[in-house]
Amino acid sequence: MKIAVCDDDRAELARIASMLDSYREERGVPLVHSEFLSSVELASTAVSAGFNIYILDVLMPVLNGIELGREIRGFDRASSVIFLTSSPEFALDSYSVKASDYIVKPASKERLFMALDDILERTEQEKEKFIVVKSSLGLRKILLTKLVCVEAYDRKVIYHMYNNEQLECYGRFSSVCDDLMKNPEFMLPHRSFLVNMKFISTIGAADMHLQNGQTIPLAQRRVADIKKHYLAFQMDEVL
Repeated sequence: MKIAVCDDDRAELARIASMLDSYREERGVPLVHSEFLSSVELASTAVSAGFNIYILDVLMPVLNGIELGREIRGFDRASSVIFLTSSPEFALDSYSVKASDYIVKPASKERLFMALDDILERTEQEKEKFIVVKSSLGLRKILLTKLVCVEAYDRKVIYHMYNNEQLECYGRFSSVCDDLMKNPEFMLPHRSFLVNMKFISTIGAADMHLQNGQTIPLAQRRVADIKKHYLAFQMDEVL
């Protein structure tokens, strides 16, 4: 597990790093952490670094923590974000980046450990969720955390994965929808597409854009309901 910590206060940065070392030792969790005094510096390296968790101070010059979180969400919807701040007034803004937690400074060891425990527990639960599909290549296990969307096309069911891999299978799209929509992260924005809401980047008036670059049309009579459904899902994710 890779953790990025960003705070323009050098002493606070060192304190959080020390607590992460304690967490690794006490919980036996294999983790590495990188520290950044500048939000701009982290923004320039985050895409290639592949961090799993971001611990961000909110009040930073040039690019504050909320703005940095939004930039991160532009290319990474799966990582967890924890905000640290001396004031609770920005808590509402943290919803816009689906923050996992919001901790008022000074963060205690117990409070930070609780936030990390929650993230790891949720991650383990998500790892366990998968489906098994049958293609021309045989049976294939697909983790739901990697499944971006499912498409019905020309009597086929196409599974689109996060790494842009596509798996074509024969079967009933309606049956796939019935099974996957038992999981709260899936929605049906169009009769031919089932979407994992964790990978939605934006929703417009006629379509939605996914993190893998796909554009999905929306059922025009249901646009308002689709947006409401997605907003409710986002709120549930951060509560």
